[in-house]
Order: sequence, then structure tokens, then C-alpha cells
Amino acid sequence: MTYGLIGKMLATPGKRDELIAVLLGGVSGMPGCLSYVVARDLEDEDALWVSEVWESKEAHEASLSLPSVREAISKGRPMIAGFGERFETEPVGGHGLAGAGS
Repeated sequence: MTYGLIGKMLATPGKRDELIAVLLGGVSGMPGCLSYVVARDLEDEDALWVSEVWESKEAHEASLSLPSVREAISKGRPMIAGFGERFETEPVGGHGLAGAGS
């Protein structure tokens, strides 16, 4: 079963684009990751959204121990003011999600 995660992250004032760069820099080579998208919130200049699709919840959990992900977390932590909404989903398909739901 595929696993999806959509979460809102709040950057410290003026640090959103720097935080986005850190998040995008730590995403290469994540086994089991089908999609990882970082987007700016259009109404809150310090907020961003991260949408992820994984082959499984276990693949997502395993990614948290990857050196590149741990480094991104360490670099990004000082720029994070907090978190907003967080949703877990079961992606079933869509453009760009080959293999989702199978």
C-alpha cells in the first residue's frame, strides 16, 4: 500500500526560501520515494507545504535515517518556527505517480 504525507511547515520569518533549498537539497536518492514536492503557501509568506508519496510507510520511516535526510533535518531545524496541519493519505494514482496504488 502506498503511503502519502502532506504537511505544512512554518519557517522563521524571512527564511522560507532558504528552508526550501535545504529541503530540496536533501531529497536525492531516497529509496521508495515516488514523489516529493515542496510548495510555497500563497497566503502565508513564511509557510510551505511538503507533499510526499512513498511505496510504503516503512520506506518513509527508513528515509529518516539516510545521511542526506539527517543532514537536511539538521540544517533546516534552526529555520523552522513550527508545523501546521499534517495529513496521512493512501495515494491511488495520478499524473507522475506510476506504480501508486499497486
